[in-house]
Amino acid sequence: MQTETPPTEKRYDRPEGERRGLVIVNTGDGKGKSTAAFGLALRAFGRQHVHGRQVKIFQFMKVPTARFGEHRMFEQIGLPIEGLGDGFSWKSKDLDHSAQLARDGWQRAKAAILDGEHFLVVLDEITYPLIYGWLPLDDVLQTLQQRPKDVHVCLTGRRCPQEIIDIADTVTEMTMVKHAFKAGVPAQRGIED
Repeated sequence: MQTETPPTEKRYDRPEGERRGLVIVNTGDGKGKSTAAFGLALRAFGRQHVHGRQVKIFQFMKVPTARFGEHRMFEQIGLPIEGLGDGFSWKSKDLDHSAQLARDGWQRAKAAILDGEHFLVVLDEITYPLIYGWLPLDDVLQTLQQRPKDVHVCLTGRRCPQEIIDIADTVTEMTMVKHAFKAGVPAQRGIED
């Protein structure tokens, strides 16, 4: 490992632009897309008393009765998280029903984005219903562009459509360097629920 000298001067100037809502995308094949979005939601939720508006997480692929670690914790602190789907598509018994759940869920998420009552709306795993053709990309793009100017939206999932990346303010691509699953280690409860 190469060591380096810590910086002794600030390496950037503070931006002069206006504060406004951001479109944030966490995409790529690596782990951590949802986890990063949940961390962002926790940060915003912790500052709720400052901005006085709500934070909400919509999960497009999780079932409404999901009880993963994040659901249990968010429930304890009062951060709303809503499962909109019926699980992994390969487990679905009716893909038309799965698509309808995504469309119905999108209407709830869209209302939260546009209502002006939310500071941050997380659209977890929204890329999947988009790339499966279950949601109209044009409606999602239009909603992101027409949201109130101080509403932040974070979208997660693999293979994010380029049209969303193009309008996003911040895009992070998670890259898999190494994964325990490929070495035959199953998902660990509390780490990869």
